[in-house]
Amino acid sequence: MNQQSLDERERSSSPVARRTFMGALWAIWATALGWLQTATCGVAAVQEKTAKNEEAPMPKEITERTIAEAEKLADLTFTDEERAQIVGGRKLGDFTTLRSVSLENEDPPAEIFDPRLPGTTLPQDEGKSLWLTTDVGPLPSREEDIAFASVSQLHVWLREHKITSERLTCLYLNRLKRFGPPLQCVVTLTEELAMEQAKRADAELVAGKVRGPLHGIPWGAKDLFDTKGVATTWGAMPFRTRVAERDAKVVDRLSEAGAVLVAKLTLGALAYGDIWFAGRTNNPWNPKQGSSGSSAGSAAAAAAGLVGFTLGTETSGSIASPCARSGATGLRPTFGRVSRAGTMALCWSLDKVGPICRTAYDCALVLDAIHGVDPEDPSTVDVPLRFDFETPTEQLRVGYDPAHYVPPIANLADRQSLDALQRLGFQLVPVTCPSGPYGEIISILLRVEAATAFDELTRENRDDELVWQEPKAWPNTFRQTRFVPAVEYVRARRVRRRFMQQADAFFKEIDVFIAPQAHGDTHWLTNLTGHPALTLRQQFRDDGTPRALTMWGRLYGESSLLRVGSALEEALGLWSRRPPLG
Repeated sequence: MNQQSLDERERSSSPVARRTFMGALWAIWATALGWLQTATCGVAAVQEKTAKNEEAPMPKEITERTIAEAEKLADLTFTDEERAQIVGGRKLGDFTTLRSVSLENEDPPAEIFDPRLPGTTLPQDEGKSLWLTTDVGPLPSREEDIAFASVSQLHVWLREHKITSERLTCLYLNRLKRFGPPLQCVVTLTEELAMEQAKRADAELVAGKVRGPLHGIPWGAKDLFDTKGVATTWGAMPFRTRVAERDAKVVDRLSEAGAVLVAKLTLGALAYGDIWFAGRTNNPWNPKQGSSGSSAGSAAAAAAGLVGFTLGTETSGSIASPCARSGATGLRPTFGRVSRAGTMALCWSLDKVGPICRTAYDCALVLDAIHGVDPEDPSTVDVPLRFDFETPTEQLRVGYDPAHYVPPIANLADRQSLDALQRLGFQLVPVTCPSGPYGEIISILLRVEAATAFDELTRENRDDELVWQEPKAWPNTFRQTRFVPAVEYVRARRVRRRFMQQADAFFKEIDVFIAPQAHGDTHWLTNLTGHPALTLRQQFRDDGTPRALTMWGRLYGESSLLRVGSALEEALGLWSRRPPLG
């Protein structure tokens, strides 16, 4: 009822009626006022209670009940007397002094993982590497054909002045600008730096100074390798404005080799998955599908012909997984083969740096430029690396487990790959693949070290800034890991040693082991033990996406591993097929 109708009603009524009406109206108003006062007092009481709770956080006192609840996490049961002793003993939960020491992500633990067991036989320095000397043919007229060429082809064309580094750099920059956005594989284009490096390379090549097979070739770096003056974001929102003061060691070594850095490529935030702070990196063969992670951008860019080659990292599958999805060829070198100085640390005892290219032979050329001991990375070792692509292959033994080559684990293409290796002259040796809880052990090690590497992110509550927020994503994993008992972590390290002995015995009878796709047990085991692995495409599914196989080698056996992979790639002849980029 509006005010006008109410006034008209009052004027038309008798005095008695008006008094009766006004009394009723006053009663209604009084009742409403009472409700309002009650509600207001209630809100004030809630606000006061909330303010008190904010001013007085939950007490941190550790009691016997706290211990009783914590026992569930450790799968233990103590008596009341034992709980009382625990509470009354050393002060629990007080790590104030420890936390007073400021640490950076680059500060490693005192204990350095070494994959070498006592008695490990290391490669000997047998002189210079023996590279292929095949004719690479004339420079193609179509830019797309140039873009998808191998590093070895690009090197010859540059050395023979059939193309300049500046033209090649512009070609790749244009492709990055065109296809980078739909693939979401580029964080930062380093155009100014790239053109400067390309012009310097051209001047040196004209003067007859050839630094090596990477001289003048554009490349892309996973965005966890520090680059001086250029943002290195780690793919994560909290670090999107982070700029390093110097280059990572591998970036420096590639600069010395004359390579041209054209882009910083995407990775799943903090090296997990393919979701980064601005989106999801996509598979060039099917953009509706993610490219897997965490070297998502590196694999996608290499497979899509957006760069000459890339670098990635692997902790538990971050080279193998995106290469299998995107159809690139990726090498995970032996742990300690390549320096990680200036590279984001996720798990100090598992992180490995490796090349992602379009061929296994290209991976060999890149590894040759970036490997070597580095005083800034105490995990690196001085072990010779010599490639031999000319000696006959009859002496190389390729192991396979017959149990892996039956349906539904394997298909016809998997068996055809074995047949191709036999025709190429390699000795096929049936073996039984070791099995064990390798995935569980690597999970404990990885989660604990990663939560330590990003301790401040959790303590400062900045983990909420990460885009991916699900139970299996990093923020929740870091929180969960606070409750892993230290005793269990050290036990996992002891079990790891046992598995190292198991892997050492397995590889004594073979040089290389092959399995369909990234076979679980071998994949987890060799990541734990530090053995090298190579992932490459071996067929295409009905939907047009590639299907991969994986091979593993002895410690520091990258030469044999890449030789087998290169020969198999040539026999399969799949590199004429390119992603439908449009």
